[in-house]
Amino acid sequence: MPPRSPLPQRHGLDAAWVCTPELDPARPQPWPTMGAWLSERLPEFVDVPGFLAGERFAYATGTPVAGNDSYQPHTFVWFHRDLAEEAVVPGTVHVIHRDERLVVVDKPAFLSTIPRGRHVLQSVVVRLRAELGLPELSPLHRLDRVTSGVLVLATERRWRGAYQSMFQRGEVGKTYRALAPARQDLAFPVTVRNHLATRRGQWQGEVVADAPVNAESLIELETHLGDGAVYRLTPSTGRTHQLRLHMLGLGIPIIDDPLYPVVRDVAIDDFSRPLQLLASAVSFTDPIDGHPRHFDSVRILPLLPETGASE
Repeated sequence: MPPRSPLPQRHGLDAAWVCTPELDPARPQPWPTMGAWLSERLPEFVDVPGFLAGERFAYATGTPVAGNDSYQPHTFVWFHRDLAEEAVVPGTVHVIHRDERLVVVDKPAFLSTIPRGRHVLQSVVVRLRAELGLPELSPLHRLDRVTSGVLVLATERRWRGAYQSMFQRGEVGKTYRALAPARQDLAFPVTVRNHLATRRGQWQGEVVADAPVNAESLIELETHLGDGAVYRLTPSTGRTHQLRLHMLGLGIPIIDDPLYPVVRDVAIDDFSRPLQLLASAVSFTDPIDGHPRHFDSVRILPLLPETGASE
């Protein structure tokens, strides 16, 4: 692992780092300078000559890397990548609870939980690290980018382990609500139990017949709403797209789902049809002090398109 970064966070993101390899005594030194090594190591990711000229590479001491510095083995170099422009996701990240250890928020649809792929600045973690002044803020679980609702985060690294272990052991009660078609021929409540799997390179998950059960959800009809109905969903497990697949399997796919039953071609900046799935409540016994914790979403179904940026 590298030593602590000499560069502060930028846009709520830690600096990236690379480390030079040790030299092989049996072979001639392949890189005469640090600039030559960086040019070979990072040509697809950064403008190495431009970064060197702008003193954007730094050693552990914070000293800028010069292109003509002699090559040094096992040397860490830090830098901040340039970020692509991103469409601003509308909607407010409501902070519904904050204390020394936890921040609990209610996130809007289309906002990623963590910086990933084409969604970096437009993620809960990056936004809130800067807004709340919490550089170590990190999520204890995740919500799909298109799912709205309650998300629990740890304020510092020292608290993360105890809470993450609690989530991993399934000791957290999670309640979701979904808007979907009404079916008069279905008797509720229904418990769906099957084996779900995802395949690399495919957007959709799938049910694997005759495989051991790895996903279970309790589906309850809560109320009729127009031509549809609001369902209360209580998962016992946390497989990828579990609730969306279980609702689809009952013939009541969640309204405005961009993946199920078919993949829709939705522009990355189209925020007009939020998935009607809401992580509405989270409850658990705090592993640090033993107190009961319960947090509710401030959002209700149906979820309407939001306007404006996070406050």
